[in-house]
Amino acid sequence: MRTNLAGHLPQSDLLSGLPRSAPERRVVSPFNIDEIFPDSADGSTQLPRRQSGSSPQGLAVTLLADYTIQGRTWLPSAALVALLAESGVNTAGARTAISRLARRGVLEISRQGRHSFYRLTQPAADNLARGARRIAAFVGQAESWDGWWTLVAFSLPQEASAERRALRGQLRWLGYAPLYDGLWLSPHNLGRTPRAKLSAIALGATTVFRARHVEIEAVTNRVPIDAWDTAAVVRQYDSFIRRWDALLPGVQSGDVTAVAAVRARTEVMDAYRRFPIVDPLLPIELMPAGWPRRDARAVFVAVYDGLAEPAEEHVRAVAHRYATGPQPDIRAHRVDQLGDLWADCGNPHRAAALEEMNQ
Repeated sequence: MRTNLAGHLPQSDLLSGLPRSAPERRVVSPFNIDEIFPDSADGSTQLPRRQSGSSPQGLAVTLLADYTIQGRTWLPSAALVALLAESGVNTAGARTAISRLARRGVLEISRQGRHSFYRLTQPAADNLARGARRIAAFVGQAESWDGWWTLVAFSLPQEASAERRALRGQLRWLGYAPLYDGLWLSPHNLGRTPRAKLSAIALGATTVFRARHVEIEAVTNRVPIDAWDTAAVVRQYDSFIRRWDALLPGVQSGDVTAVAAVRARTEVMDAYRRFPIVDPLLPIELMPAGWPRRDARAVFVAVYDGLAEPAEEHVRAVAHRYATGPQPDIRAHRVDQLGDLWADCGNPHRAAALEEMNQ
């Protein structure tokens, strides 16, 4: 396991600039963050677009998801502003971010006199709970592979640029990558829910099929795994491991302050949640030796779970400081609880939806 690595990348190095694929690869950058959180199918929710670092909107969403999603708890606006300030967001920037999230359907507001309270809307909570399930399943799923690829081929009119972006964004969200411009693929079968999502936006000519790769002797031969820039993904894994492994001695000794614990949990989740998109459980037998997927997972769990208790206490204290009525229900979940968030985020149809998601 790659723990206790020498060197320490500053936080700015981790979140400032993401590697691009070489031009001749003709593939999407492994961290094309604009595609990680697609808008909901009905347009009711537009989760914040991911930037090269942690944007104020992204930090706000992660904070709310980490401590309030289980009961969709109302959080005083002043408390959310105070927590964002501890992550380096000034008051004006925090209030602007909260306002924009409300306009985009991510947050809903409740007013009590001069006080405002916010919580995640149901569609936003549903979307984030789905993402949490993916993080919980990532690495935990069996890594055996049957050798078959799922391919999505499509052709859209030149003027259908919006539809093309929507289709590519949804494919990226589902773990597909482009081998060629109109041919995307995944090593996993297309389940019922992904099939329904693609059906809703697959305008124009779209074909989905399962196939095995056949080797041919050609100078320009591309193999399916070339759709992913695996070298860039390794660099991102290694950067993540070095950055957060350096914090582990402080986590284990209890020397991380409560304020720093909240910030670290927010940032480590913000960084790690990208890996199930850029490395959607690619077949381990096709990966370079020493593929660092499990190492990154171990470091993530150690930081995220190891700081849960002090972080929860601090967020609860800040929320209670600004609460005017019943005290907000603040709970910091652990990684092994992420898969259960869908059942706890207040969706009245969660049982049927959960069954559908598992198809």
